Amino acid sequence: MTKKVIQWLPTLLLAIALPMAAQAAGSDSAAVSKQVSTASAHAGMALGAADLKMAHAHLQHVINCLVGPSGKGYDAQEANPCKGQGQGAIVDAKGDAASESKLHAALTQAEHGVKATTLDGAHADAQQAMATLQAK
Repeated sequence: MTKKVIQWLPTLLLAIALPMAAQAAGSDSAAVSKQVSTASAHAGMALGAADLKMAHAHLQHVINCLVGPSGKGYDAQEANPCKGQGQGAIVDAKGDAASESKLHAALTQAEHGVKATTLDGAHADAQQAMATLQAK
């Protein structure tokens, strides 16, 4: 009986480990998806902002979601609407070149919008960031 248990032990361990590994890999993807959705919503809020200060705040929220609390450009003085969703969409997308490229493009657009000196300029950058984040 002990021999049979020992023979089947590696198979049993593999059967347990594979779903756990798949779930862990899927959680990064789910985290990225949640953070991208939140960042996109804030880009939309920046697009609808009635004044430059509010547009800048929502664009900073986009940046915070994309880079995460340890990332370059993160502003702890502004809210992090992605808190608890992951480590930052760019961080969580590591290894997925297509996603990383899209997220870096959206980051650049949001950063440009935070520096905009007119509401129209901030709105244009928010529109670009939102379109980039929503692109499949």
